[in-house]
Order: sequence, then C-alpha cells, then structure tokens
Amino acid sequence: MAPNGTRMVMLVDNDPAQVRVVSAQAARAGWRSVVAGDPEIAIAMLGTRDGMMLDAILIDLPGEDVGALIAELRARRPALPILMMTANESVDIVVSAMRAGASDFLVKPIEHSRLLAALEAAVESGSGGGELRPLTEKMSATLGFDEIVGSAPKFRSALAIAAKAARARVSLLIEGESGVGKAVVVEAIHAASPRAKRPLITINCGAMPSNLIESELFGHEKGSFAGAFERKVGKILDADGGTLFLDEIGEMPLEAQVKLLRVLQSGEVLPIGGRLREVDVRVIAASNRTLVDEVAAGRFREDLYYRLAVVQVAIPPLRERSGDIPALARHIMARIARQPGLRGLGITEEAMALLSGYVWPGNVRQLQNALFRAAVLCDGDALTAADFPHIASQLVTGRPRGRDNEGQAAGGVTLFQSDGNLRPLEAIEADVIRLAIGHYRGRMTEVARRLGIGRSTLYRKLAELGISDAA
Repeated sequence: MAPNGTRMVMLVDNDPAQVRVVSAQAARAGWRSVVAGDPEIAIAMLGTRDGMMLDAILIDLPGEDVGALIAELRARRPALPILMMTANESVDIVVSAMRAGASDFLVKPIEHSRLLAALEAAVESGSGGGELRPLTEKMSATLGFDEIVGSAPKFRSALAIAAKAARARVSLLIEGESGVGKAVVVEAIHAASPRAKRPLITINCGAMPSNLIESELFGHEKGSFAGAFERKVGKILDADGGTLFLDEIGEMPLEAQVKLLRVLQSGEVLPIGGRLREVDVRVIAASNRTLVDEVAAGRFREDLYYRLAVVQVAIPPLRERSGDIPALARHIMARIARQPGLRGLGITEEAMALLSGYVWPGNVRQLQNALFRAAVLCDGDALTAADFPHIASQLVTGRPRGRDNEGQAAGGVTLFQSDGNLRPLEAIEADVIRLAIGHYRGRMTEVARRLGIGRSTLYRKLAELGISDAA
C-alpha cells in the first residue's frame, strides 16, 4: 500500500485500451494502477519502489504462458493476491492458472462493481477467495426447471412462478442478490418457452460503458456517429424471434431506458442513424437492486418498470435456504468432476457442516467458486474442512454476517437486536455453533467436546436449527 493509504494494483496487460478502462475503474474506488506490458517487465517491477507497495496483481495476457508467470510471481511474492482476467472460456486455463498460484479468475467482460469487489476481497483475505465471477458459471448445459437444485419453500415458489410464465410472451423481472442464480432461471425460462429454438441473447448492462450501451442494444449504421466505421446489428435484432436477457437492468442509463420502452410499446427498434425495424422479442430483465426503490430515487423510469415487471420473480439469497447447501454442493461437485483436468471428489461430513454454517454473502456463485477452487487444489479423494480455510476464518471473525460490532460477544456472536432487546436464545445458539465449527475447522468431535455436548446431540441441533441437513 502506498504511504498515503492508496491501494496499488499492477496491471499486466499489453492492450492499451483495456489498461485505460481497468485503470479508470480502479481509480474510481481509490486504487492506483501501475502497468507492465509483458511478463519480463512485471517480474522486474516487483523490485521497484512501486512494486514493493503492491496490494494485488491483475493479469490479462492472451496467448502468453500465464501459468509460468503466475508461478514466478507467486515464488517471489507468496502473499500477494494474483487475479487472472481473460475472455477465454477454457476450464483448462483456469485449472492451470490456479494450480500455478492464481488467487482467482475473472471472465471478460467484467462488470465494474464485480472487478472492485474482486480486488477488495483478494486484499482482505490475503489469498483470494472473494466473491468473483468464476469460469465455473460456464461449466454445464442449461438446466431445466426440474434439474435446478433447491427445496426451500420460497425458492420453489419463485421457480413455480417462473415456470408458469415461461410459455407466455410477457416480460419478466427477476430480482435477487448477486450470485443467487438469476441467469440459471432465465435459461430455464427460455428453454421451457415456445422460443426455445430461437436465440437467447444476453447483455450485461452493468458491464458496458454507458456511451456504448445504446449502440450494443439498438445497433447503428455506418457513419452514424464518430467512430461508427461499419454497420452494427444490435442485440435486440439479434434476439428477433427469441429472448433478450437484460442483466443488471438497473445500471441502464435513462436515455437507453427511453428507447427500450419504445421497443416494448411498439415492437419496433430504431438503430442509430437507421430506419425502424419490426422485431419480435421477449424481454427478461434481472436486477440485484430493488427496482421499486430505484424508481422512487429517480434512477429508473416508472413506466419502463411496469412494462418489464408484468411477472415478477424474487429469488431468495442462499442464507435463507441454507438447508439446500448440501444438495447444491454435491450437484456442483458432480459438474466440476466432468471438467477437463479435474476428477470426481467426495466431501466429508465435517466439510459439509462447515459450508452449511457459513452465510454465503456471494450466494450460489460464491459457493460454486469455493468448491471449484478447493477441487482444483485438493490432493486427496475428498474435500475436507481444511480445504476451505477462508470460509473457516470468516466464520471465526463473524465478518460474513454483515453486522457491526455493537452488541457482539467475543468472537462475533451478536447478542442484541437493533431495538436493544436480546435476540432469541435459539438464534444465539445457532451462531455459537457456527462459530465453533469455524474455530475448530469443522472437526465435529472437537466442536461437540468444546461445547460440552455429545456428537449426536450436536448433529440433532444442526438439523433443528437449520444449519445443516447433511448429517
């Protein structure tokens, strides 16, 4: 870290345009960037004044031997988080990079908020493990509604609404925190709809600069504005006859919202500098914000909101369906085993209890990322609690519960509610058990002994309190 408290990241990238974009994004959050155009410069810079103050390294070098570079950087600076960024979707590259010592892996295009979350999480944890967008999102084919894992009532209710609306032409709005699986539900809706044989086109409104989003959505004609050197067909026309998925719709600029509303009202799209074109497209929007609040704040058009929210689906966070974690973990592990360079692994009872005791602020995406990382680095035949040190350490500190320190007992257990009254004994007991599982790294015999109860009593309490149903 620089003497003035500014965090520093080294960008190892030979694309000047990409360097400018990432540097600008990092600067908005108070990060200072230094740039190395090739592996030799990156290694040499570690010994410079700036190199000694680095907080993280972000690598984007397509076509280079990135694994060798990561291994060299890791050997010279073992504690420095190394994030890899690329547009390549090969799982082989992920496995190679992580085994070489990469802390995490991001796939372009990267949303601004996710990039910053990646940097912050890597620095906080020291060895990565934050809530990033893993390549594992692309591991398998589309899941049907009957294949999506989850039995919690709120989750099944959300899926039932989505499945019922799938065969209609109406627009849908899917809301839920980042990582809950909104894209999985959208894919299931499209697959179950009469448009299944037509394209599903996705555009992430949060990952695209505001000055380009209109061109991406609506298209443009050659010469229609400075830099328009050729004609571009917009995503809406690409999705003609199919489904357009607008992820993070709350990030869409107001000017683009006006044009999107016109498309929904008239069934016609107007490319920049072009003529009106009829289009038959079903729009599904998703947001990790509550769009009603965005409307009230004047950041989202009310008329567009009601056009999009003909059917609303609210997907609950993973912490509200912790009983689904064992089944989800096994499902994810089965998918991981089918990837090149990986193999089938079991997961121990203690490790499952550890995962079930964590609140997963990054939801299913974070669980998937944690399992993927553990599977890549595991030398045994089954994942154990020791393969999830980052999860265990956060359970000890109590950080993932998202509360401040007021009213906490030692170790991070909250005793009081926000109104000053004591929390229910059952809630405090559940937190103490989670804390013990994390503190003793999932060794359930030791957890039971230190809590002064029998092992069978501990597992009964886990089931009663909804911490785990794996036992």
